Amino acid sequence: MRSYDQTNFNDRLKTAATAKQAILEKFRARPAADDPAVLERQAALKAIAEAREARAAERKAARAAEAERLAAEKAAQAAREAEEAAQALALEAEQQARAEALDAEKKARALALAAEQKAARDARYAARKARRR
Repeated sequence: MRSYDQTNFNDRLKTAATAKQAILEKFRARPAADDPAVLERQAALKAIAEAREARAAERKAARAAEAERLAAEKAAQAAREAEEAAQALALEAEQQARAEALDAEKKARALALAAEQKAARDARYAARKARRR
């Protein structure tokens, strides 16, 4: 803890005045706006800001390119899925057509067999009738 200084009012005024004077001198010692060091610093800050903007523009362009690439991939995937679905539908239709053709052929054979059996039965019936007469 600091010990209490035994200073009077004039000493405190003098200390405050010297502090104000130091601040004023520091302000006056500041370089002018047309000083080469100030101009160089401003140019460096401007270059940094421009580089920052260029990097931000690059990031934005990269994000846009990535979004476009993803959209193209999605479209290609959707096209592949649609093609696969169309192929599956075509295969299913072909299988159904084969099944229907097989069913039709079975029905035709069954009808032919029934007609053949009826013809044989009719022939036996006619032969039996002919023997009785």
